Amino acid sequence: MTSELFISANPKKISIALTEDKRLMEFQEEGQSTSYSVGNIYLARVRKLMPGLNACFVSAGHERDSFLHYLDLGIQFRSLDKFLKQVRKKGALPIEQAHREQEVGKEGSIQDILQQGQEVLVQVVKEPISTKGPRMTCEISFPGRYLVLIPFDEKVSVSSKIKSSSERARLKQVIQSIKPKNFGVIVRTVAEGKRVAELDTEMKVLVKRWEETVRRAAEAKELPSLVYEETSRAVGLLRDLFNPSFENIYVDDEKHFHEVKDYVTLIAPERADIVKQYKGKLPIFDNFDITRQIKGSFGKTVSYKRGAYMIIEHTEALWVVDVNSGNRTRNSDGQEANALDVNLGAADELARQLRLRDMGGIIVVDFIDMSVAEDRQKLYERMCENMKNDRARHNILPLSKFGLMQITRQRVRPATEVNVDETCPTCHGKGTIKSSFMFTDVLESKIDMLVNKLNIRSFTLHVHPFVMAYINQGLWSIKRQWQMKYGFGVKVIPSQKLAFLQYEFYNRKGEEIDMKEEIEIK
Repeated sequence: MTSELFISANPKKISIALTEDKRLMEFQEEGQSTSYSVGNIYLARVRKLMPGLNACFVSAGHERDSFLHYLDLGIQFRSLDKFLKQVRKKGALPIEQAHREQEVGKEGSIQDILQQGQEVLVQVVKEPISTKGPRMTCEISFPGRYLVLIPFDEKVSVSSKIKSSSERARLKQVIQSIKPKNFGVIVRTVAEGKRVAELDTEMKVLVKRWEETVRRAAEAKELPSLVYEETSRAVGLLRDLFNPSFENIYVDDEKHFHEVKDYVTLIAPERADIVKQYKGKLPIFDNFDITRQIKGSFGKTVSYKRGAYMIIEHTEALWVVDVNSGNRTRNSDGQEANALDVNLGAADELARQLRLRDMGGIIVVDFIDMSVAEDRQKLYERMCENMKNDRARHNILPLSKFGLMQITRQRVRPATEVNVDETCPTCHGKGTIKSSFMFTDVLESKIDMLVNKLNIRSFTLHVHPFVMAYINQGLWSIKRQWQMKYGFGVKVIPSQKLAFLQYEFYNRKGEEIDMKEEIEIK
């Protein structure tokens, strides 16, 4: 399997796509102004105790108060709390000087530990979803490529995916010898076979992050205060996913290119050359066939195998998936064989959809009924096998007597939703439009306004590929006429994300030109 990562960034949003063997497997998109807060650490204040829930709400600068349960305080909360009070009074202190306090038991009351108005150091573990605020923990951790550093813990744990007992023992011994006092460490799977120098280098980087967090907490004047910010979405994804199967990482933005290049150089210097800056004329997702896959993979109905399709719907409580054979030709071996074939194909596509949409919570799948117990077991095993590469924690139950499969999957952030339905940009859904033959006249009037009234002589016009083909046809094409009339600063690019009669103008910096705004400024 070969993997490729594509990063598209513009002033409004950043989009990240991961492909495996050229097939889209993960897609994330967010506005540049949107804060991705999982992993962030805040110096917050307890707003309200909820004894009935054995939890409290803390103010951490989000729109809604954050939820902190008693069990998320962690067994070393008293040690962390005492250290925080010392830091706030005396300034930043080395963690080696901290004294370990009595551990917090699993059975207890939030009222015995916290008070309203108390300052606490919390880390975001789950994004705000729907009507719920973020979920917090006081078990602070700093994830790296090979290690996860946990302040106020002495335990060293090794990933259970490392099967070799000698390697597990070696890693445990190495970490015990290099880790500072009052730190716990989780050794990640990718650390297998790594040299002491590599592990020690990352350990020092993670310890430095903790020290910087403590310094900011000591200097914080107002609460809540952000004292540690997680790495960017692109770097965070690389940290979790990067492996030898990565062939290329393409980035179309210079700032993000250098950011990703620096990170890959840090964790795998010998592979830094796989990071490439994309400078092609076509949008990066169009050039690498990502846009087509996005439009074919999202939406309510997803086709996957010779006419079979799935219907995916999201309710407040759960996700519902219905598998249908559609208009596919019946299997010559009979209805049972046909049902098994369709269901196995659905299991393959569903595992991809769970990662692609980042579906979380409860997922109920209505497969086509099968009467043979052996076939039902095959389907269950196929689903389990397909989900092995899923990084999110999940649990799969065998088919129930009603033919339903129940899946739970870790929900960390809202599911990725991409609206693939297109509303006509000309009639706005009313049903009547001007003649399409007049569309090029509309475009020319906009170009004339940009060049002659707004004095913008260099720009790029993005149109649907069909429109691009029309204005490019012939020796004396419409595009050539525009360039002769308004200058060769007029460039036209096909964009698959646009509807048939939709268009967008961009300046030299890649920023979309708002015609109304420009007219008002002028």
